[in-house]
Amino acid sequence: MTTLFISDLHLEESRPDITGAFLDFVKARAMGIDALYILGDFFEAWIGDDEHTPLQETVAAALSEVKASGTAIYFMHGNRDFLIGEDYCNRAGAVLLDDPSVVEIYGTSYLLMHGDSLCTADVEYQKFRANMRNPQWQQMMLQRPLEDRKQMARQLREISMAKNQGKEESIMDVTPEEVVRELEAHGVQNMIHGHTHRPAEHDLMANGAPARRIVLGDWHENVWWLEAEPDQKPILKKYPL
Repeated sequence: MTTLFISDLHLEESRPDITGAFLDFVKARAMGIDALYILGDFFEAWIGDDEHTPLQETVAAALSEVKASGTAIYFMHGNRDFLIGEDYCNRAGAVLLDDPSVVEIYGTSYLLMHGDSLCTADVEYQKFRANMRNPQWQQMMLQRPLEDRKQMARQLREISMAKNQGKEESIMDVTPEEVVRELEAHGVQNMIHGHTHRPAEHDLMANGAPARRIVLGDWHENVWWLEAEPDQKPILKKYPL
């Protein structure tokens, strides 16, 4: 019995090494297990389920095979792929999770998040996030021609990179008080998230008791995952790309 958590692969055509690593990973480790959770930024960009690139179809086919092996697949939006919809999830055999969501894994409750909403010190980004997650804005975006959306995605990516270059690293990390607030709002002691690309395990206090925050790693240089099994503490693991 095993459950795996991954995030921040940022799959894109220009990084076939990451795509290959993912295909190898699911074939070797995700077949026939209890569940695979993908906590956002699975793709570097997503402009709508009506785009059908070879990369997208290859990944969907691989996930479908994982699903057919008996593994439940859960997907959560990130700040790069928040437009992934039910159509693609159906093609991939995945269930779309809200951000945040509380799930029970082998008797322990975990608060799952992508993690970007925890970075409250980055006020400018939080305003941008609120606009991008607005259902009306998303509907308007998805109604635009595919080529227009591709151009807008490129522009947003360039703007994001330019703005992040001038920000302090601490601003782009989570706000500790927000972590505690979320844990207490949901009444749990354990959190798993990605987004920050700073894989680690953090001990803290929440709800008047010891708590733990586990941060998943990105796949820029290493394959990172969290592995959970019954009666054992989840373990962060990695190997080089």
